[in-house]
Amino acid sequence: MTGPARCIRLRSMIPNLATDLLTPAEMAHADRLAIARGITGVTLMAAAGRAVADVVQRRWSPRPVTVLCGPGNNGGDGFVAAQILREAGWPVRLGLLGSRDKVRGDAAHFAGLWTGEVEPLHPRLLDGAELVIDAVLGAGLSRPVDGVLLDTIEELISQNLPILAVDVPSGLDGATGAVRGLAAKATVTVTFSRKKPGHLLLPGRTLCGELVVSDIGIPDDVIAEVGSKAHENGLDIWLPSFPWPQADTHKYKRGQVMVVGGAVMTGATRLAVRAAARAGAGLVTVAVPPAAWSIYAASLTTAIVHPFADDMEFAALLSDPRRNAILIGPGAGVGPALQRLVGAALATGRSVVLDADALTAFGGSRGEFFGAVHGDCVLTPHPGEFVRLFDVRGDKVSQARHAATESGTVVLLKGADTVIAAPDGRIAINTNAPPDLATAGSGDVLSGIIVGLMAQGLGPFRAACAGAWLHGEAANEFGPGLVAEDLTETLPRVLRRLRDMSREGSGTH
Repeated sequence: MTGPARCIRLRSMIPNLATDLLTPAEMAHADRLAIARGITGVTLMAAAGRAVADVVQRRWSPRPVTVLCGPGNNGGDGFVAAQILREAGWPVRLGLLGSRDKVRGDAAHFAGLWTGEVEPLHPRLLDGAELVIDAVLGAGLSRPVDGVLLDTIEELISQNLPILAVDVPSGLDGATGAVRGLAAKATVTVTFSRKKPGHLLLPGRTLCGELVVSDIGIPDDVIAEVGSKAHENGLDIWLPSFPWPQADTHKYKRGQVMVVGGAVMTGATRLAVRAAARAGAGLVTVAVPPAAWSIYAASLTTAIVHPFADDMEFAALLSDPRRNAILIGPGAGVGPALQRLVGAALATGRSVVLDADALTAFGGSRGEFFGAVHGDCVLTPHPGEFVRLFDVRGDKVSQARHAATESGTVVLLKGADTVIAAPDGRIAINTNAPPDLATAGSGDVLSGIIVGLMAQGLGPFRAACAGAWLHGEAANEFGPGLVAEDLTETLPRVLRRLRDMSREGSGTH
C-alpha cells in the first residue's frame, strides 16, 4: 500500500490523542474547575446544546423531533438544542421529567428561554416523532430508572426510532457501562470534552451507537488537573516507547523468550511461541516434557525446543540470564508441578507473563501466588480465571484495578472490552477488538505478543496495552473467517504500518 491509500489507512489507525477518560464525577470536577477560571456554566451548557443541535443537523434533514429533557444539566443541554432546532424551522416537541419549576441550576436559565410548549414526559410524546433527542438523565446515574421514564424508554425501544443521546442514553451508568433498569440503544451519542468509561465498557459501548466527542471549551490543562488515570487504549500510550530494531540490533539485543509447553494442548503453546517471535523477540525457547519434544521440534522451525524432565532440569534452563522474559500458561496443564514451575520462574525476578493454566493452578493457593508475583509480571485472565484468583465484585474497571493493587502486577482482564490495570491505578480500556477474536487460541496469541514485547524491554503496562491493541488490529485487518493462526501471520502488516507512522512522525525516512 502506497501513496494516498496508505495515508488514509494510517490515519484510520490513529485514535483521538486525547485518550483520557473521565468518570461522571471527574467530569463534574472539570466543569467546576473551568467555572472557577471564569468560564460560566451557562457558556458551557450553551456550547453543549449547540453541539447536539449541530450533530442533528449534519445527520438528518428537518423532520418532527421530540426532545426529552430532565431537570438537571442534561435537560439544559436538551433545552438549548431544542431552541436552536426550532429556530431553524424544525418541528420540535419537548417533554420534561417533572415540573418546570423543579429545573435547577444553569438548566433553569435555558428552560426560561424556551419559547415552545413544555409537556410532561410521557410515552405519547413519541407519537409522530421521526427523531428523538434523549436528554433526560446524565451519566452519573446511580439507581434504576422507573415510573413514567421507564414507560417512555420501553416505548422508545418498541418504536425503534432514531435516537440522539446526550452524554449517555438515559438508564446507562457513565462510570461503568452498566444499565440501570433499562436503556434504549442510541443511533448516536454526543458527549463532551472526553469520553467516559461507560462509553467503552459493555454493554454501554453497544448502546451508545456512534460516539461523538464535542469540545465545549474546557481547556486541556483543566482536564490534566483533574488527574484521571483511566484512558482509552491508544497509540499514544505505548507507540513512543515501542522497541523498534535499530541499525546495530542483533537477535540477542531483541531479548529472549522462554515459553513453557505442555504435553497435551501443544497447539496453544505453539501459537504463543510464534506470536512472541512475530512481536519481535530475538530468540524463543520452548521448554517441554520429553514425551512431547518431537511434536514441538517438528513444527517450530524458528524456536529452540528444550526437553526437561524435572524441576532441576527446568532450573537449568532458567539459569541462562539471557532468557529475560518467560511465558507460562498456554497449554501447560494444571497441577502441583505447574505451580512449582511458576514459582521458579517468578523467583528469577525476570519479566513473566502468566496466562490460562498458570492462573488456574493457583485457584486454591491465592496466598502463595500473591507472595510470589512481582511488579514485572502481567496476568492475563479471562473472567472465569479471574474469579478463581480474586475475590472482588463490582464493575470491570474496579475489578481489574483492585486485582492489580492486590497482586502488585499488571492485570489484563480479557473480553470484548478488555481492561488493563497497573498497580499504580492506571487503567486502559481496549476498544478495537472485533467479535472475530472469539475463536480458540486467540488468547494464546495475545499472551505471546505481550511476552515478546516485554523481552525487548517494553514495561509491563505498555506491553499489555500494545499487545491488546495489536491483537485487535490484526483481527480487524484479517476480518471474517479468522482463526488464531491468522493473527500471527497478519501481525507483520500492522507492525509495518506502525513503523512507517513512527518514522513519519519523527521525520525519519
